Amino acid sequence: MIHSLFIVNSSGEVFLEKHWRSVVSRSVCEYFLDAQRAAPYDVPPVIATPHYYLITVQRDNVSLVAACKQEVPPLFVIEFLHRVVDTFQDYFGDCSETVIKDNYVVVYELLDEMLDNGFPLATESNILKELIKPPNILRTIANTVTGKSNVSTTLPSGQLSAIPWRRSGVRYTNNEAYFDVIEEVDAIIDKSGSTVFAEIQGHIECCIKLSGMPDLTLSFMNPRLFDDVSFHPCVRFKRWEAERLLSFIPPDGNFRLMSYHISSQSVVAIPIYIRHNFSIKTGEQGRLDLTIGPRNTLGRTVDKVKLELTMPRCVLNCLLTPNQGKYTFDSVTKTLSWDVGRIDVSKLPNIRGSVSITPGTTNIDANPSVNVQFQISQLAVSGLKVNRLDMYGEKYKPFKGVKYLTRAGKFQVRM
Repeated sequence: MIHSLFIVNSSGEVFLEKHWRSVVSRSVCEYFLDAQRAAPYDVPPVIATPHYYLITVQRDNVSLVAACKQEVPPLFVIEFLHRVVDTFQDYFGDCSETVIKDNYVVVYELLDEMLDNGFPLATESNILKELIKPPNILRTIANTVTGKSNVSTTLPSGQLSAIPWRRSGVRYTNNEAYFDVIEEVDAIIDKSGSTVFAEIQGHIECCIKLSGMPDLTLSFMNPRLFDDVSFHPCVRFKRWEAERLLSFIPPDGNFRLMSYHISSQSVVAIPIYIRHNFSIKTGEQGRLDLTIGPRNTLGRTVDKVKLELTMPRCVLNCLLTPNQGKYTFDSVTKTLSWDVGRIDVSKLPNIRGSVSITPGTTNIDANPSVNVQFQISQLAVSGLKVNRLDMYGEKYKPFKGVKYLTRAGKFQVRM
């Protein structure tokens, strides 16, 4: 399957490489770098070279490039590479170049355990933490003095059971199960306020701290909303197909239970609106007037609102007055950023003022677009609701909690 893995930074330098089945020269990454230079934001996930297939993932300003000699299911490799990044984030809190370089030893130990002869072996965080202890200052000092490593001398109990994602013998004083339903709205809104495109990317994050070997069943009020789903390996897929129930024995700790996609535009309610007026006349100053307000939020507060507007190249400066928040204008990139914060329904956020342009400009393209960021707590904009959680196999009653969160993905309003 995977012969070699290369991790490339934002400047195109390979700063880590790991080989399993055979040593592949890092020069093969030139094919990836050529593709990246040609289309920085649209690099093909699979690149065919004369001797290898390169399968790539880009996250956190680093790129993971896996080299395979034979044809393999590409989604299989892509999913594994995402698991690698998720594991690094869980261990180190980040997956940046600096963090990886600071933890080279643990990174190589993790890659050794996650792949066996090029095939995935242990990819669950709670199993890996039994094998390789997460780094801390005291352990690092002790290992330096004694010459030991973070690798455990005993095999995790989960590796020997029929449920490899969960360690056995788990015991907690407080048994708790928390579910976070997080949805991101991707949308394009045209000049008149009509929706050109809208879809929802959602996922359910879990924090399960339950003793023993619990068997959980999670049901939804409206499971027919989903257009496309992907599950953690613990989910019994046949039960989902037959009954639209999530039946699973959970891993211990934090994990992503499922991801889903809703593309039916009739279901996607746009949670905010923007009233805008932007005009520039030849040889004169322009005027800008923006107001943002909530819509379809069921009374929930819209928070962490930020607007980014890329102005035409002829704009020199902006003299604006916001009634809320702060704004900045970058004269090099021509980007206006307005950090709004929370939307107060009684007094909607507004920014207005004049825009100075280059003297003598005749060809003015005054149709910028606004990229919007926002967050709404305790609301799933699709209307998805968790119905109930049942537990079998154990006699105690766990504490259960569900939180909902809607935030902007690629949300653009055209002016």
